[in-house]
Amino acid sequence: MTDIKFCGMTRAADAALAASLGVGYVGCIFAGGPRHLTPDGAAKVFAQLGGTTGPRRVGVFATADVAALAPAIAHVGLDVIQLHGDPAPAEVRALRRAFDRPIWAVVRCRGGELPAGIALLWDLADAVVLDAHVDGRLGGTGVALPWRALSEALQASRSGAASRGRLVLAGGLTADNVGEAIDALRPDLVDTSSGVESAPGIKDPARMKAFIEAVSAADQAIRSTK
Repeated sequence: MTDIKFCGMTRAADAALAASLGVGYVGCIFAGGPRHLTPDGAAKVFAQLGGTTGPRRVGVFATADVAALAPAIAHVGLDVIQLHGDPAPAEVRALRRAFDRPIWAVVRCRGGELPAGIALLWDLADAVVLDAHVDGRLGGTGVALPWRALSEALQASRSGAASRGRLVLAGGLTADNVGEAIDALRPDLVDTSSGVESAPGIKDPARMKAFIEAVSAADQAIRSTK
């Protein structure tokens, strides 16, 4: 099954529900915006995830400064560091040297074009997260990517990668469109925030469940064609 991340968590009850639904990853935002949390706030949210058997804890950051990230990473006990702001390869390398945990690099796309330099990130990061580029916003915008248009360019960018980091697909995913996105790009993981919310930072149980069901249905449809 395509793995799932529910991001932008702000409430412990929402994180507990995500864990009970069996998602693989839960994310909290340390990068500003309406879903921003302090390390103390994120620790309270992540406390509901069930220890080593629950979803992995993802921290979303806007800076690659090691000294700035270290306190939050240590206090919250993050499993994954997700770096927004279109990180340069050198920034990903620095984080890998500093922290013994997976690094996800977010690449924001304008329309159906992939940014220059993405090919290097497949070898350096544990995952590349595709999101929509919206001026003045890092993420959580609800803006979807043109998945079909990106398909050919994405395959070309990964063709020479040695490590072939995982593909995480974000950008306006909902229960209504995630099936089409999975069919077009076959990501390893789908990442949604606003797509399962009733308001910024407030997750909706029905939408969370519907999203998981839609991912499962898309995976079953792909298996049936093989």
